[in-house]
Amino acid sequence: MSYDVIIGLEVHVQLQTQTKIFCGCSTAFNPDNPNVQTCPVCLGLPGALPVLNSKGYHLAVKTALGLNCQIARFTKWDRKQYYYPDLPKGYQISQYDLPLAADGRLAFETSEGPVTIRIRRAHLEEDTAKLVHAGAPDGRRVSLVDFNRSGAPLMEIVTEPDVRSAEQARRYAEELQLVLRAIGASDADMERGQMRVEANVSLRPRGTEPFGTRVEIKNMNSFRSVERAIASAWPRSSA
Repeated sequence: MSYDVIIGLEVHVQLQTQTKIFCGCSTAFNPDNPNVQTCPVCLGLPGALPVLNSKGYHLAVKTALGLNCQIARFTKWDRKQYYYPDLPKGYQISQYDLPLAADGRLAFETSEGPVTIRIRRAHLEEDTAKLVHAGAPDGRRVSLVDFNRSGAPLMEIVTEPDVRSAEQARRYAEELQLVLRAIGASDADMERGQMRVEANVSLRPRGTEPFGTRVEIKNMNSFRSVERAIASAWPRSSA
């Protein structure tokens, strides 16, 4: 039986600001000095009050316009509740319910011709801390938390399930990186975690309409890994 692959992409992008989205802590890349760029706001301490970074919001709007999105006349912030070690206060401040922008598109060339991918939504949120999995002096495996990244301004860009191949997914990510750099919204350096790609992949028998069971491939940090991960999840045909 032959299958079609159905792919939707979620890309998280750190915006190019000098300070975090809700406080004055530095966003500089500083992996050698963990937990020094922190304050009560980005650590989620009781009584801390967030204040929005206007430049981060400006860059998010600029990105949305670069992706041909419609800008919302009204948006709001929500608490996305979940517990994980990299989220100290137990929730993430995010524009979940009413996003900043929606209904955009990004066009690019592939080996099979031009492709246009629709953008479902683009919204702002705060980044989480970074988990570092390492070896302790006694040989044990331990997980450490670096809060330098916690609270950095993050833009999440979500596509419609329009991607139909691993090559299209890679080319979309490459073109998006070029747009972000051209408008000065982000360096989008994938090695530094400034741009991370997640793919929602499902398969369906060719000629049918319903989508299959969705599998999410998270936190890919290179174009090659995006293409290889999706290709490995796509059995083009089976007996």
